[in-house]
Amino acid sequence: MSVRERQLAHGRHFLRSSALAAELVQAAGVEPGDLVLDIGAGAGALSAALVRAGADTVAIELDPVLAARLRSRFPRVVECDALTVPLPRDPFRVVANLPFAVGTSILRRLLRPETALLSADVIVDWRLADKRAAVWPTTRVGVEWTTWFRLELVRRLPRCCFAPPPSVDAAVLRASRRDEPLAAVDEAARYRRFLERGFRDGIRSLVPPRTLKRLANDLGFDRRAAPRDLDARQWAAVYQHMKRAC
Repeated sequence: MSVRERQLAHGRHFLRSSALAAELVQAAGVEPGDLVLDIGAGAGALSAALVRAGADTVAIELDPVLAARLRSRFPRVVECDALTVPLPRDPFRVVANLPFAVGTSILRRLLRPETALLSADVIVDWRLADKRAAVWPTTRVGVEWTTWFRLELVRRLPRCCFAPPPSVDAAVLRASRRDEPLAAVDEAARYRRFLERGFRDGIRSLVPPRTLKRLANDLGFDRRAAPRDLDARQWAAVYQHMKRAC
């Protein structure tokens, strides 16, 4: 199988322009000395821009042919699957063009509260970015991620920016760690179970009717609201109240 065929099989779509890569790195706010992962480094457009910006760049690439080419250009190349590669223990950033086929799975790893991730500017399928950054309707995964990170759809990147071009446009999705998370990191597992039940069985499965009426009034949602109608702050506030009530 050729490199191009492997790219298509794994949802790989590389940036055509080094100038665009440099612009994306600049917009991400990368500073000299920052530890930055380029996950799915591919042909190295973002890695090159990161190195020029003075970042301590780690290029992560699964494809052995592409990884060998990267090693000839950059000092720190890790040939590994992004879904299993050990993440740094020191604070780090991510600027990456993620393989479209596994974008959500990679974000699930990065946006866990216990990681040392400070921020991530990632290129993903437009539909993924639009869904996760939406204020409404929410999803369980989106609420969980935005408990610890702010999610922002930064810009659209049309199909023509990539080779080979994807079937849909792409977007830059930015995740920035909150200075004050909506729930404590050491309560992450408990809060995750709370959200899972709430989205599966509804808010009324978690909150008694009288309490729900009061919380709905205080927090600004309809007491008959579906789980998707509450934003991350409202879900966190309901959780905090029920935790204190227990």
